[in-house]
Amino acid sequence: MAKEPMRVLVTGAAGQIGYALVPMIARGVMLGADQPVILHMLDIPPAAEALNGVKMELVDAAFPLLKGVVATTDVVEACTGVNVAVMVGGFPRKEGMERKDVMSKNVSIYKAQASALEAHAAPNCKVLVVANPANTNALILKEFAPSIPEKNVTCLTRLDHNRALGQISERLNVQVCDVKNVIIWGNHSSSQYPDVNHATVKTSDGEKPVRELVSDDAWLNGEFITTVQQRGAAIIKARKFSSALSAASSACDHIRDWVLGTPEGTFVSMGVYSDGSYGVPAGLIYSFPVTCSGGEWKIVQGLPIDEFSRKKMDATAEELSEEKKLAYSCLE
Repeated sequence: MAKEPMRVLVTGAAGQIGYALVPMIARGVMLGADQPVILHMLDIPPAAEALNGVKMELVDAAFPLLKGVVATTDVVEACTGVNVAVMVGGFPRKEGMERKDVMSKNVSIYKAQASALEAHAAPNCKVLVVANPANTNALILKEFAPSIPEKNVTCLTRLDHNRALGQISERLNVQVCDVKNVIIWGNHSSSQYPDVNHATVKTSDGEKPVRELVSDDAWLNGEFITTVQQRGAAIIKARKFSSALSAASSACDHIRDWVLGTPEGTFVSMGVYSDGSYGVPAGLIYSFPVTCSGGEWKIVQGLPIDEFSRKKMDATAEELSEEKKLAYSCLE
């Protein structure tokens, strides 16, 4: 029997990431090749014409799984009945702007969108925040949508996770699908900590630790970390635009694993509401290693943490605590 369509909201849908993301969702990359979808696309009034152009292209592509398109500048219409919300829209930092200015703009955007989701989304709606500062935008959204369970509000660090997998696969000249269990700890910012201490590579002799195969701690503790941390900036420098394709792809990976489950023995990185695990202050949206099953994520527990990792994890938690204070000051 055919499945009922799921309603998927993409905010900022006329922008670069949105334009890359909506065809992936319509093709089944996010929710599976047998899951029909109705796309809800939201953007600001100045982008209404461009948004309508995206809608026309979706119609022209004749995706078999796409059962309807809502293209709107009205936040209530966009949020009504949605099962999954991918929050791509946000206010970008412009030249000369202070962090507090950007935070203030995003606090007001996420407060309004949270209220609309709270009132109009489907029960148990899953939310993924992509727009930067992603962790703190997600925290604001959670605060203003109290009836959405805290476990249903997440932010995107899968892009950083996938970047780390890519760097290891290139370094070892192996297929990226044979590398697993890297971890991104903390903030989706340059303070994040890409950790390979628990990562392995599938070889003809079985799974081997990444550290053993790379056999270069200086690279793993230095250049590897900074490359992953600075990858977004490197792409902007090379392409003159931000990383839209990889962000869209990793947003699909994040939701797909959350809804359909992670493979046995594999964990992925998600920005989730901290419960105090690994000494991370409760009440932050922080990236942890998680496994997913039955539509629920669970933080992987009991991983040994060395002194180098502890310092990196604490530093990114401190940055998130500062961001949280800054965001709350914008609410006053």
